[in-house]
Amino acid sequence: MLQMHNVTMRTFTSPEQLKSAVGEDLGSSDWFQITQERVNTFADATGDHQWIHVDVERAQKESPFGAPVAHGYLSLSLLPLLNTEIYSIENVKLGINYGSNKVRFINPVKVGSHVRLQSTLTSVDDVSGGAVQIVTTQTLEIEGVDKPALVAETITRIVFQ
Repeated sequence: MLQMHNVTMRTFTSPEQLKSAVGEDLGSSDWFQITQERVNTFADATGDHQWIHVDVERAQKESPFGAPVAHGYLSLSLLPLLNTEIYSIENVKLGINYGSNKVRFINPVKVGSHVRLQSTLTSVDDVSGGAVQIVTTQTLEIEGVDKPALVAETITRIVFQ
């Protein structure tokens, strides 16, 4: 379960507000624990049952990480969830994930670790159909570890009401 502790959420209500925040650090989510149950559920959903993720005993003995690790795409899939703690956009008619310009899996996330998301608004541009395209640089940090789990430049398209 996601719990929020002392997180100040940014709220945007117009394209102009978003454009004025380009370049700003939007903040960080709270810490979120990666459990073996979540890793196993993700493995079932994707069909990726590689032992480094789901075989706890073997991962502890044979993995260079000394423990099972989360799938890279599991870590990436947490960005929308954790972003809901950082900022919201109101007066939206439609919002879609448009893709990513760049995703890098820098450091494995061991099961039991806590991660949090830090987001920076990189760009906001008008696109066809009255939409704005938002590019956000997202860094998934691992508690107590210098290098992040991943850095992704994600793209979202928003149509305001």
